[in-house]
Amino acid sequence: MKKNLSITAILGFLAILLGAFGAHALKEKLGTDQLKAFETGVRYQMYHVVVLLFVNTYPNFTNKTKNTISILFFIGILFFSGSLYLLTTKVIISKILGLITPIGGLFLMLGWLFLFYNFSKKRKNF
Repeated sequence: MKKNLSITAILGFLAILLGAFGAHALKEKLGTDQLKAFETGVRYQMYHVVVLLFVNTYPNFTNKTKNTISILFFIGILFFSGSLYLLTTKVIISKILGLITPIGGLFLMLGWLFLFYNFSKKRKNF
């Protein structure tokens, strides 16, 4: 759990850093659609950072549940937001990279479904 929170803190830091980078350094260099896509990556990353903070401090989840949700969201952030960052800044332009974004989105959705499943399980403490 401590490792999950540490990774989450780094992801939060990076979301702020990349958001500022997009707002200032990339504003004049990217087209409107590219900038919107970059901002979408930052926004989704931060949404999931907030949820990861909640998940990893929620006392009614087992460590296994926390780890599973965290791994799904970590992979989702890497593939979804990461591929948007790379695609919009043209660091790597490839058809394969374009396929990674939906895979990341799938991992984010799986994380949400696993979170729902664990909330909906009957617990005596909840």
